[in-house]
Amino acid sequence: MSEQPQINLDEFNTITEGQGTILFPKKENVFYNPIQQFNRDLSVLAIRSWSEMYLKDVKVKNRKKRKSSEIDQTNEVNKTNDDTKNKEEVTRESNNEKYEISTFKPKINIIEALSATGLRAIRYAKEIPNIGTVLANDLLPAAVENIDRNILHNEVGVSVKSVCGDANATMHAHASQHFQVVDLDPYGTAAPFIDAAVQSIDDGGLLLVTCTDLSVLAGQGYPEKCFALYGGTNLRSDATHESALRLVISMVASSAAKYRKSVEPLLSLSIDFYVRVFIRIKTSPIEVKNLANNTMTCYLCSGCGAYTTQRLGRAVPKEDKPQVVKYSWSQGPPVDRHCEYCSRIHHVCGPMWAGDLHNAEFCDKILQLNEEVKESEVYKTHERIKGMVTLAKNELDGSAPFYFSPSRVSSIIKIPCPSITNIVAGIGNAGYKASLTHAAHGAIKTDAPWDVIWKIFKDHVKEKGLVTEETLAKMNQNTVGYKLLTNDKIKPDLEVKFDKNSVVEGIEKLRKVKIVRYQMNPTKNWGPKAKPQ
Repeated sequence: MSEQPQINLDEFNTITEGQGTILFPKKENVFYNPIQQFNRDLSVLAIRSWSEMYLKDVKVKNRKKRKSSEIDQTNEVNKTNDDTKNKEEVTRESNNEKYEISTFKPKINIIEALSATGLRAIRYAKEIPNIGTVLANDLLPAAVENIDRNILHNEVGVSVKSVCGDANATMHAHASQHFQVVDLDPYGTAAPFIDAAVQSIDDGGLLLVTCTDLSVLAGQGYPEKCFALYGGTNLRSDATHESALRLVISMVASSAAKYRKSVEPLLSLSIDFYVRVFIRIKTSPIEVKNLANNTMTCYLCSGCGAYTTQRLGRAVPKEDKPQVVKYSWSQGPPVDRHCEYCSRIHHVCGPMWAGDLHNAEFCDKILQLNEEVKESEVYKTHERIKGMVTLAKNELDGSAPFYFSPSRVSSIIKIPCPSITNIVAGIGNAGYKASLTHAAHGAIKTDAPWDVIWKIFKDHVKEKGLVTEETLAKMNQNTVGYKLLTNDKIKPDLEVKFDKNSVVEGIEKLRKVKIVRYQMNPTKNWGPKAKPQ
């Protein structure tokens, strides 16, 4: 056996995160980003949560195979031998097979396509039960040298293997080796790696995607680049960070559909300067048919910010056979060229994902595991994980694709911003739902249409006496605020009530929970660093 190379610890800074410890060169020639600690902590818990769901699905599949096998074996025995003893032996053999299958746990194999220091791969190997192989790939030889050093230092050589190569080439080369998890955490956009990732992932596997280019995904200056990378343009409004999530998921769904694979977002978060999505990939040609119905464009008013969504396809269950779905073209357009509330021009945004962003079962498993590891203090971002995932789990989803900011709406009509409780009370009493959102502090998600929202604000103005006839006469009649306040066609028959209701109680209960949205700085000058040269 060859001797392991000796490591001179004086040449390195030691960084411990979770159960992993990496040797970071004092001369920084490899990229390490400490602000992504929350990302890595959450990713470990997410893979563990997904693995429980995955193993459950595997057991169900094996149980079906076992039953089919038992039937075939029994039929074969009945044909060849009617002796009772032989039948009993077959039964015992079938029972043994049932026991072996029910306790079988497949190994979880992971590709980390852009590994840098190898910290994430090492943490996966140490912190995720039933781990098989973790492939840590990087294009830079210096990075792979550092990965090998950290593999040796953490004694995880049995599980973690390093690869020096192009991320896409590595994923394609290992596509036949049944990797259940693919993690993409690039510097910038993940768009160039998505096609290879969806091809290399196993059926029912988990795809983790980070995109840090929010100036493109959620900004207002690069619509042409956003479309080139993600196949759609972002929403230039309060909900731009949610539209960023929907653009990333739509990009993944479009790539997966080419290979008869469907996507199911399990958790989608807008965090600090990046977005992070956890998506289950399934080989399901039937589900792929729903892609058009799960894709939408959005018409956004350039004045008041009211938006209307339009799905690109229709999926209608048959009346006599609800399990049979008929797919057809969508009908439109849903709006006029000019906004019905303020007469300004509509802008077209998208296409982007229209379905759910989160899976409640998945969120519950993360929160449960997060509480279990709390006492061990392995995860320094425990409170933030609890806060962000709790908010995401309680968000309105498919029925309310975007949120709005009450402060921005108030600024349009030139009034002090009403309390969230007051707005939500009006929404709830009008028969609609409302929730908070993880993506923006003080924002509201609701399935109420914009005419109801404007009516609530207008009645709030009237009730509080915030705008008099005198102040209204002094307003510029060409402004959006004036047109909204004087538009008598906005729900004239709706009687808005601001009494407390169950919708208000649900949001007040959630607001009492200690929600940590932003990570506390553990060290001086803690934050994202420049890309390595």
